[in-house]
Amino acid sequence: MRRLLTAASVLLPLALAGGSARAAGEAPANDSGSDAVQRGAYIFNAAGCLGCHTDEKGGGQPLAGGRALATPFGTFHTPNITPDPVNGIGRWSDADFIRALREGVRPDGAALFPAFPYASYTRMTDRDLLDLKAYLFSRPAVAAPNKPHDLTPPFSWRFLLPVWQWMYLTPGPLPDDPAKPPAWNRGRYLVDALGHCAECHSPRTLLGGLDSDRYLAGNPDGPDGDKVPGITGAKGKGGIGAWSDGDLTLLLETGLTPDGDVVGGAMGEVVRNTTSKLTADDRAAIAAYLKTVPAKE
Repeated sequence: MRRLLTAASVLLPLALAGGSARAAGEAPANDSGSDAVQRGAYIFNAAGCLGCHTDEKGGGQPLAGGRALATPFGTFHTPNITPDPVNGIGRWSDADFIRALREGVRPDGAALFPAFPYASYTRMTDRDLLDLKAYLFSRPAVAAPNKPHDLTPPFSWRFLLPVWQWMYLTPGPLPDDPAKPPAWNRGRYLVDALGHCAECHSPRTLLGGLDSDRYLAGNPDGPDGDKVPGITGAKGKGGIGAWSDGDLTLLLETGLTPDGDVVGGAMGEVVRNTTSKLTADDRAAIAAYLKTVPAKE
């Protein structure tokens, strides 16, 4: 019988994992000589952009936004990130794009709500950010207007966001740890930056910041009201400490759990759109990194 694991993303997250011989942030090269768009396509999949920015249930076009994301702070509607110059990001410069993902600031200077996980994306390298932009700008423009968020005060007060950023945003990028092997660094980069796993798999404070003391320990109030499981080294239902590297990589590739179930719900979407599209090396790097995360019951 199938059991649904609604991990709201073991990653929009685990999605990414890293190459055992590549530096953190370096996308795999294409045999035919990859360019920025080809590299950006891989970053796009690893970062889980399609699932969040497409209202699939509502029949929306890819990346045109409109997907509702219910949270304890209200309902956010994801924006249009096609190159449409009016409704999307078609007028954004390279500097605009980097600033949005690195600092959480729009081209007009207003702060972005952290439902957009720039607190994780800030760790991305400039190369990966620009490659991602190149790919997004190669997609069809869609003239779909953005939907307003449905938030209650004080969470709807955008002018307070700089205070939140001062408390919870540490601008990147994320440097490698020279004491760790390349696969570990790649895995950490993909989990913490591109995959932004902690955004779903860590609990949040009353102000919506990630509880760093409970990193990847699970979140009882995840997106859309789902309970998101822990993915630390804890054993039993509280973590993945009893899983082998092969168990982890198989789940990321096929959705199969160690006990023979198949993930569904949000995690099924992640496997379909993201983790199944990664290289075997990247899935192995995710496993290598996660196996070193201390247990949190």
